[in-house]
Amino acid sequence: MSLLEIKDLKTDIKLRTSVVHAVDGVSMTIDAGESVGLVGESGCGKTMTGMSIMQLLPPGGFIASGSISLEGRDLTKISEKEMRSIRGNDIGMIFQDPMTSLNPCMTIGNQIAETVRLHRGASKKEALDRAAEVLALVGMPNPRERLSYYPHQLSGGLRQRVMIAMALSCEPKLLVADEPTTALDVTIQAQILSLLDDLREKLGMAMLLITHDMGVIAGRADRVVVMYAGKIVEEAETEELFQNTHHPYAEALLSSIPPLDRDVEGRLYSIPGLPPDLTNPPVGCRFAPRCRYAHHDCFDKEPSLIHPAEYDHAFACFSPVGAKKGEDNVTRIEITTDGPGYRRVYADHPETLMVLDKVSKEFPVTKGAVLQRKVGTLQAVTNVSLTIFKGETLGIVGESGCGKTTTGSMMVGLEEPTSGSIYFNGEDLTRVKKSELRAKRKDLQLMFQDPYASLDPRMRVEQIIREPLDVNKIGTKEERRKRVVQLLGEVGLSAKALERYPHEFSGGQRQRIGLARALALNPKLIVADEPVSALDVSIRSQVLNLMKDLQGTHDLTYVVISHDLSVVRYLADRIAVMYLGKVVEIGSGADIYERAAHPYTSALLTAVPIANPTLERKKDRSIVKGELPSAMNPPSGCRFRTRCVFAQDICAKEEPVMRSFGGVHEAACHFPLQSPVEDIAAVTTI
Repeated sequence: MSLLEIKDLKTDIKLRTSVVHAVDGVSMTIDAGESVGLVGESGCGKTMTGMSIMQLLPPGGFIASGSISLEGRDLTKISEKEMRSIRGNDIGMIFQDPMTSLNPCMTIGNQIAETVRLHRGASKKEALDRAAEVLALVGMPNPRERLSYYPHQLSGGLRQRVMIAMALSCEPKLLVADEPTTALDVTIQAQILSLLDDLREKLGMAMLLITHDMGVIAGRADRVVVMYAGKIVEEAETEELFQNTHHPYAEALLSSIPPLDRDVEGRLYSIPGLPPDLTNPPVGCRFAPRCRYAHHDCFDKEPSLIHPAEYDHAFACFSPVGAKKGEDNVTRIEITTDGPGYRRVYADHPETLMVLDKVSKEFPVTKGAVLQRKVGTLQAVTNVSLTIFKGETLGIVGESGCGKTTTGSMMVGLEEPTSGSIYFNGEDLTRVKKSELRAKRKDLQLMFQDPYASLDPRMRVEQIIREPLDVNKIGTKEERRKRVVQLLGEVGLSAKALERYPHEFSGGQRQRIGLARALALNPKLIVADEPVSALDVSIRSQVLNLMKDLQGTHDLTYVVISHDLSVVRYLADRIAVMYLGKVVEIGSGADIYERAAHPYTSALLTAVPIANPTLERKKDRSIVKGELPSAMNPPSGCRFRTRCVFAQDICAKEEPVMRSFGGVHEAACHFPLQSPVEDIAAVTTI
């Protein structure tokens, strides 16, 4: 008997005038000790399936029919009191956002202890001892000392460890992990996922891993369940699914991911359209309107989830892709090559657009609500020197807190450097009067990370895009409106969007609106700060393709800031790697991804999940340990030395200088992973 068995589960959410059929006929099992991955786009029903298991549905949510059995006991037929004895005890859950899931008014020790006291009847001391024990189990530094901390005093990675500790405090039989690493850097994500693997093996528990990241699934799940529009469309062993996908939706998800192992000159495959409205699901196959293989039957009949004898696993499709048993598998969707290439040949001496010369930015740290006494200095960016060439895309990568966003903000004039110079078209912007800087900033625009927070919710789309034209008094009222309509068309939106507000659009559409606004003044440089981090993989590929297309038509130069190295590999000509306020390596995509010289760059690449089970499971898991040191008191010498496995005494005493590794490839490391040009030259001479 399976540990968890879900049969024909239907979960609805009653709204004021309609009902959302969030989960529609889902059946699945999870065995003891098994890890099952649940994947799909936002709104496909993944999280609602997990919430149904926990009986933690949102207002208006209810289980309309079906059963959820834990060790033979139907959870849909027990009382709330009985469910409370199971929730947190037999079934634990890691929520997507630890900051909103943890009580800001309680210490983390009391929050973990509360679960132990409730389910195990432990005394306060016993419960706190158990809290310290599970914090140590999840790798929390100084666990007993951290018991008295509040959530806001911890970093994102440590807060996620607290969430895991709470979920594991009573050693549950099943762990539901809902996007447990979405908001984390790749290095911290890799640590958390490795931790979950170790704990699952040590405690013998089963896990339902809910995620949109196919790379996470590839390395961590025994079996994969793919959901679309509230239904399961494919289910298979992990390696089987990745090697021979049968449902067009699962195939399209995999094809939308930018490859990390090679440069991409063409366009990513992107799934057209949007998922259906689940208040009124379409007749037939719900993926048919977006499927390139759909025929008449797909729109008239709904396919069932079946496992035909001639195929190796179950799927719900009338036009399956992939190979039958005994046939060679041929991928039917590939990256297309009908778009312009942007890989610049640097021997052509390209024109310089912007130069950062030893730029630093410090922020005062103050204490006290009234007097605001200065207690320290945060060194956000330290002596950064970069050259940006006209028409190229420069990618900047690194963990949160490394100075990426601050560097980008200084490029467009939103932050003023503490020291150093920023030259744009040969003119030092740090010496330009503020009254003159406004006019020059027309050529410098920023795409913000969160398109919803950066768009004024009280303004219509026409006002949002037209505002830069109004402020700079460009053209007549009619000319401005024509320009707005033109920009909407260029980013793939119709003129119908003019009168709508930001909340009426999806995340991908809002990012298109933000891009249209950035283009309004015909800028020469756009700094894109995490432009697709909040988007599903299918929508992300659409926006990435759009950015490449617009670069060609508008002769744009991009600086793309991201923690997603696959996105940067797809977009960028050159990549700069930042660590704790400094650039530690810079080079072409091939330099960084195939010949990384700095140990930190190598650690970042190792931590990136790859949508290939074979490669993902062969990875060396001895990734960089710990979290980013404080920028208020950075380590002496090499700032990475406290986390580097190659560090020696010289690393603490001397700061490494940039050395050449051939062409545009440079890195600052005392013990690089590749031989510098001068070392190769010396050996050749001898």
